[in-house]
Amino acid sequence: MLQINNMQAGYGNLRILRGINMEISAGSIVTLLGGNGTGKSTLLKAVSGLIPLMEGSISFDGVDITGLKPHERVRRGIVQVTQAKEAYPAMTVEENLLMGGFLKNKPAEAKVAAEEVFDKYSRLAERRDKPAGVLSGGERRLLEISRALVMQPQVLLVDEPSIGLEPRFIDMVFEILDDLQRKDGKTIVMVEQNAKKGLAFADLGYV
Repeated sequence: MLQINNMQAGYGNLRILRGINMEISAGSIVTLLGGNGTGKSTLLKAVSGLIPLMEGSISFDGVDITGLKPHERVRRGIVQVTQAKEAYPAMTVEENLLMGGFLKNKPAEAKVAAEEVFDKYSRLAERRDKPAGVLSGGERRLLEISRALVMQPQVLLVDEPSIGLEPRFIDMVFEILDDLQRKDGKTIVMVEQNAKKGLAFADLGYV
């Protein structure tokens, strides 16, 4: 589904990734491991289009997407959940979800997708009218992942889903991602510092 050929990328004149080659099958879970500053998050940003490639190419479903902008990749089915806290604290849980569908052709489509999320996760449904700022750390992470699902992606790029979470919430987040792969057939590419947890969860690991 996703093929990376001789990827070279970085920031400005700083080249962080050199000669990266990867093949990711549809419906698989791939974990990227490595120390801080080795380029894991940079790789996800390059795939989602948040930073341009210096060299190389990216193909998705057999189509070269190297020159596509981030919103064009989202519409094709590639969505990223970054490691930064992305929930809008003053907005309700429902409003946060609807923000995830801002690229939908019709607002009603985002509403339908948000309702599907509420049907799937009662924890969010019970708090749909509450400000996101009152959610626990694990619930906020669930909201961020769910907001990405409103665009109904084929590939979910997840940057350090367990960062800053208590152990009980880490288990919950991994259960959610596992469910998305097994039941919904999502392809998941994940950066994770917890090597034991990340590899136990994945079909394939890259170091």
